Amino acid sequence: MTLKTGQRVVLAADTPLTDSAEVSGVVVGFLSLAAGTEGIVEQVVGHQDESEEVREYERLKSLLDSFGGGMPTESRRQLEEKVGSLEPAWTAFQERAPRVSVRVRFDNGFILDGADEDVFVPA
Repeated sequence: MTLKTGQRVVLAADTPLTDSAEVSGVVVGFLSLAAGTEGIVEQVVGHQDESEEVREYERLKSLLDSFGGGMPTESRRQLEEKVGSLEPAWTAFQERAPRVSVRVRFDNGFILDGADEDVFVPA
């Protein structure tokens, strides 16, 4: 599911906002939003976490594609081997769906920012 800015949503599960507060070793409370709390999506942000290996693959693959034909044979072979060794990381990266986080302003005034979109359902 992909949420959109301006869309009304409902919190699908109770969501703790703080750890429990203690005074002299006694739990005095905690803050959470209840499932069913409604609000409006203010912002949607896609995150694609790239590892160092993925960035290196992109850099070396671009170099190979652009200049591989004019490189000395041994240099091109070494570059092809390095690109080949990084391909599993690239393939895994391509197969992962990007994580999407949202900023939601609830009707009660609370704002939840950076929440995973999967904790909301359309209202």
